[in-house]
Amino acid sequence: QVQLVESGGGLVQAGGSLRVSCAASGSIFSLGAMAWFRQAPGKQRELVAHITSVGRTNYVDSVKGRFTISRDNAKNTVSLQMNSLKPEDTAVYYCNALVNRETYWGQGTQVTVSS
Repeated sequence: QVQLVESGGGLVQAGGSLRVSCAASGSIFSLGAMAWFRQAPGKQRELVAHITSVGRTNYVDSVKGRFTISRDNAKNTVSLQMNSLKPEDTAVYYCNALVNRETYWGQGTQVTVSS
């Protein structure tokens, strides 16, 4: 049984920073690409940042220059450092990972940015 468990998130003022992390646990034989998605109220879930198994990254335009995705393959973790946060970044953030060639999701963690 593979699980993705997120941590971090919370409430921050606009311009502040937060870090969310996600740890994969269970019987892991291969860990592929990992990503962070977010879903704001009334909106569709969108891809925020993506990182391949060898560390290549990709970001949605709205977070480029502000967010940084990273991973630690030894610990099976992925993190998202979020700087210069804006109220429009408010959403539930979900971890996503390709584990043993199957896609798994975390339970989500709330990030709220006040103006």
